[in-house]
Amino acid sequence: MIEQKTDSSATVTAEGSSAPPQTPAEVRSATAPPPMNKYRPSPRVVLRAVIKHVVMVASALLMIYPLLWMIVSSLRPTDVIFREPGLFLTTFEWANYEQGWNALSHPFSHFLMNSAIVVFGCILGNLISCSLAAYAFARLDFRFKKIMFGLMLMTIMLPIHVIIVPQYIMFSQIGWVNTFLPIIIPKLLATDAFFIFLMVQFIRGIPKDMDEAARIDGAGHARIFLQVILPLMVPALATTAIFTFIWTWSDFFTSLIYLTDPSMYTVPVALRAFIDATGESNWGSLFAMSIVTLLPVFLAFLLGQKFLVKGIATTGIK
Repeated sequence: MIEQKTDSSATVTAEGSSAPPQTPAEVRSATAPPPMNKYRPSPRVVLRAVIKHVVMVASALLMIYPLLWMIVSSLRPTDVIFREPGLFLTTFEWANYEQGWNALSHPFSHFLMNSAIVVFGCILGNLISCSLAAYAFARLDFRFKKIMFGLMLMTIMLPIHVIIVPQYIMFSQIGWVNTFLPIIIPKLLATDAFFIFLMVQFIRGIPKDMDEAARIDGAGHARIFLQVILPLMVPALATTAIFTFIWTWSDFFTSLIYLTDPSMYTVPVALRAFIDATGESNWGSLFAMSIVTLLPVFLAFLLGQKFLVKGIATTGIK
């Protein structure tokens, strides 16, 4: 019998049949995966990738430039801000933050607290009312359900400027103007149709078999909603909370309409108070407080980004 060695160190007999490996080295060599050919992109592919990344980086810098300029301007003297379009700092004017914090009739922390109260009330209202309305549309059967769902979706297309006048007259007659109630109470009535639609889509992704299993155990709609549906809606609830926080925190129009007493101002209206009637302002202090105002929004987006992606995907459970 004539034997010869192959490249894989396996022993091959003269008849062409492979003999099993005998030594540990032969076993490792026989079981090792075949070598992979290294992919070498062509120069044209490399050039295209380099151009793509350069364009993306340039676009990112172009979009983030206003924010960077505002951060840098908050550290410059007011008389230098509009004479220096660049981002290079020669001096640091830390006093802008101290002056801006105490520039108005109340410390800026007072306006931050006002905004926090409004935001907390709006988030709580949206989470409670929108989740209940979404459960009704997704799980209950009642007359005119499809018509009411369609009407609810149509309200998404209504701009706030259409309803602000009748709302203002109604709240003025009730005596709620110059309080936080006109901003918070509508959230308890499920007026944000976008969040209802978001939660309806999420609940529809949850199998109805779980409802049936809970109903066999004697659970009613309240218990099914609280103990079965609501714990599975965490991504949708987190998305609602984050969007409500961002939109309410930066809402200037509604606060300007209903809040007239300076002690009731929220942060966006307080920032407007930095500009006097002649359009002149201490721009350094204004930019400094704008940076302070942006920090909670930035942190909310940074910490809740994972839930935002899950909630918007509305995939339900798998």
